[in-house]
Amino acid sequence: MQQCFVALGSNLGDPLVQVMKAVEALQHLPDTRLLALSSFYRSVAIGPGVQPDYINGVAELDTGLTPHQLLVQLQQIEQQHKRVRTERWGPRTLDLDILLFGDQLLDEADLTIPHPRMQERNFVLYPLLSLVSEWQFPDGRSLSDLIKKCSDEGLSLVDEYSSPTIFASKNKTSTVDADLNTTSGDAL
Repeated sequence: MQQCFVALGSNLGDPLVQVMKAVEALQHLPDTRLLALSSFYRSVAIGPGVQPDYINGVAELDTGLTPHQLLVQLQQIEQQHKRVRTERWGPRTLDLDILLFGDQLLDEADLTIPHPRMQERNFVLYPLLSLVSEWQFPDGRSLSDLIKKCSDEGLSLVDEYSSPTIFASKNKTSTVDADLNTTSGDAL
C-alpha cells in the first residue's frame, strides 16, 4: 500500500456537491482507503476567460494501485461527473489530480508526480498542509518551505459546516459525516 494525495476541484454546477460526490467515489476505489480529507477552500479560477470560483480540497489515500491505475480510476470518476476536456485550465465539473504518490518521481506524457505545478497553487498547498505539515518532497524541498513562498491571496476557507469532515488516524479508523453516508473503518 502506498500513501498518496489527490487534489479535488470543481467550478461548474454546484462545486461543493461535486467535490463531496467525488470524495464518496474515492471511498469505493479498488484496493484503496480514504484516510483523510482537508477542509475545502474557495479559490479564484486560474485559466482562460472569466470563470466561476473553484471549490478545492485534498484527499489522502492509502492505495495498492499503481500511479497509472489510480489515474485511470480518477479519470473515470471525472467522466461520471461529465468532465469535458475542451481547453486547458478551462472550467470543469470535476478535476482530480494525483499530487504525490509516496516518494515516487514520474515524468511521463500522461502523468507527472509530484504534480508539476502544485508548488504554484495555493489551493493545493494550503489544503495539503492541513493533512501533512512536515512533508518532504523527493527532490528535498519541504512543504513548509513551499508554503512560505505561496500567497493565500484569492483563497478562503469554505464554511466548516458546509463541508464534509473526515477524522482519520494512522490505524485506519475513519468517520465520515452524514452528508457522505456515514461510514467507518473497513467500509472505506
